[in-house]
Amino acid sequence: MAEAVTHALDSGRHLAVQAGTGTGKSLAYLVPAIRHAQATESTVIISTATIALQRQLVERDLPRLAAALAPELEATPTFAIMKGRANYVCLNKISADDPAALIGEEELSWRGRAVQRIHEWAQETDTGDRDDLDPGVPDEVWRGVSVSASECLGASRCPHGEACFAELARQAAADVDIVVTNHALLAIDAMSDATILPEHDVVVIDEAHELDARITSVSTEQITARAIAAADKRAQPLGGSSLSDLAEEFSTLLSGYAPGRWSDMDDVVKGHLTALAEGLQHTKDSIARAPEGEATADPERFAERQNLANHLTDMAQAVVRILDVFATGNPAEQDDVVWLEEGGTLAVAPLSIAQLLREQLFGENTVVLTSATLALGGRFDALAAQWGMPKGTWDALDAGTPFDPGASAILYTATHLPQPGRDGLAPEAIEEIYQLIMAAGGRTLGLFSSRRAAEQAAQALRPRLPFDLYLQGEDSISSLVEKFAANENSCLFGTLTLWQGVDVPGPACSLVIIDRIPFPRPDDPLLQARAEAAQAAGRNGFMEVSATHAALLMAQGAGRLLRSVNDRGVVAVLDNRLETKRYGGFLKASLPRFWQSTNQQTVLAALQRLVSREQPR
Repeated sequence: MAEAVTHALDSGRHLAVQAGTGTGKSLAYLVPAIRHAQATESTVIISTATIALQRQLVERDLPRLAAALAPELEATPTFAIMKGRANYVCLNKISADDPAALIGEEELSWRGRAVQRIHEWAQETDTGDRDDLDPGVPDEVWRGVSVSASECLGASRCPHGEACFAELARQAAADVDIVVTNHALLAIDAMSDATILPEHDVVVIDEAHELDARITSVSTEQITARAIAAADKRAQPLGGSSLSDLAEEFSTLLSGYAPGRWSDMDDVVKGHLTALAEGLQHTKDSIARAPEGEATADPERFAERQNLANHLTDMAQAVVRILDVFATGNPAEQDDVVWLEEGGTLAVAPLSIAQLLREQLFGENTVVLTSATLALGGRFDALAAQWGMPKGTWDALDAGTPFDPGASAILYTATHLPQPGRDGLAPEAIEEIYQLIMAAGGRTLGLFSSRRAAEQAAQALRPRLPFDLYLQGEDSISSLVEKFAANENSCLFGTLTLWQGVDVPGPACSLVIIDRIPFPRPDDPLLQARAEAAQAAGRNGFMEVSATHAALLMAQGAGRLLRSVNDRGVVAVLDNRLETKRYGGFLKASLPRFWQSTNQQTVLAALQRLVSREQPR
């Protein structure tokens, strides 16, 4: 893999690399990246999907690698991390002496104590990074001590600008070999006219299986009556024209529609949205005209005026973007998809991110993409098309795994069970889970397609099992995973969050149960639109969207089993469609090459033997 990455950086060809757990893939791309950065006197961007991997790179891999490579290079490798502004405590927000000034006196209890602790920490920390605050605080508390990019006063106007943690982090990243960031910031940098990341010509994307979802999320815009009312509340002290009637009308308008994708728009809705866009723009114009001398006399008020003006412009543009989908022609042929969510949120998102990435990422940089899960159905084509990688410009490599999946694990499909339905887990499925867990001596990670199914299984099995059973939602994910890893005979049940990123090597995770093939909801408006677009273009919409989505999640879920070379166990799929449907072959080809069985007794006996071998003699 290191040789392939080196060749990619030297030749300028893009590279997709599948590298399983334990291959050392971060070292395999970091060494060539450092070499390239120093040889060309440039910065290489490393992008990850999760905070956990960012921390691993910055706190463990890069420091050790820099120390090891320093004697071999002309200069010691340098690196920095860049996150969004909201990840850093805002010194201006916490400058008030009284925490009640931030959260209101009526809430000055545990929240007040949490804010007070942040006050004290802010005087000691060198980074101001939320991830360095231990123990952490809930999102609602952190929002009170941080600002988004649109809320920031700007370093030049803020009285704390010179000490701003976000600005200091940006300065630290200005001239280093390696900058570690996240997919969201990478997308914002690619989409924005402003320069956010340091100038670069090489990007390494780790956890690349998450790229589509993260960039789609960044590219999605939403409009709610609550957001309009909040903007109105900010605008009134600045002399802005009122938006309250428009907010109320918008809420009333949406209440008459059921959640789901909008395939057309009648003239009444168009009229309301046109009036809303004009009203937002008018309010923006009315507050943007600052009184003479305000910038000097009251810089904070002036900055709030500019920031709100930008926010109102963004909101107006989002409404116009929604209107544009229905302006001319067939909405199904447009680049965006519009839908209404529960709770009155009108959303718009790109039908595909391929063109954006093709032009703004692959067209401007040499890109290396890597993950343990890229070759879906045994091929890289599905994700390459999703990313918009130009044909003929990229190479692929499956770096393999240090494990022997066929000798270490069984893929068991319970073909005797009824096909999963919509009414929760069948009694037969719950009994199957019970027998598997008893044979495994606990040691089970249960991955369920819905919270309802996970809760149903936990409720049915807790009275029967002699093992502790932890359930997602009853504690933080990190705490639950720690308990599961420490208590070898325990079980952990959960949903999507647990399908990815859970790393529990050793016998504590000897059985992974997947209750059903994780196809997306059939009423997911964005994926529904993508499938229809593929079908209209003569491709198989189901395989391109739903089966690919399921394959990616199944590969991630099955990957929770073998985390070290000594691990052994079973991945049990309680969905007979894995064997009986044509797409089952595609899904199985996306998984590690486990030994396969549909015989329940064979699998139960294998689990029992595994337990007996691991018990102390």
